[in-house]
Amino acid sequence: MAAKVRKNDTVQVLTGRDKGKTGKVTRILTKTERIVVDGINIRKRHTKAKRPGEQAGIVEFPAPLHASNVGVVCPKCGRATRVGFRTLDDGSKVRVCRRDGEVIDNG
Repeated sequence: MAAKVRKNDTVQVLTGRDKGKTGKVTRILTKTERIVVDGINIRKRHTKAKRPGEQAGIVEFPAPLHASNVGVVCPKCGRATRVGFRTLDDGSKVRVCRRDGEVIDNG
């Protein structure tokens, strides 16, 4: 199955605590259908110093969220959209915006 959301895509969160925020996809976890978006779904972890001289403290990190909770931002209209697929004349398969039919792929 083709990927609707890819690394380095700009996405907008559609549901949850961070609804409406946009960010760039940094990681994709294909087995669990989750993605990590930079600056979205920030969690805090309390860490203990593991060796002498190491600093303990609170570390903030972006936690993964389910891929169905985000929408890819169309480069033309600038809004979150569903993604479709189209085969071009040269035989290549590209992602397209369902709102206006604009090609989303960068390359």
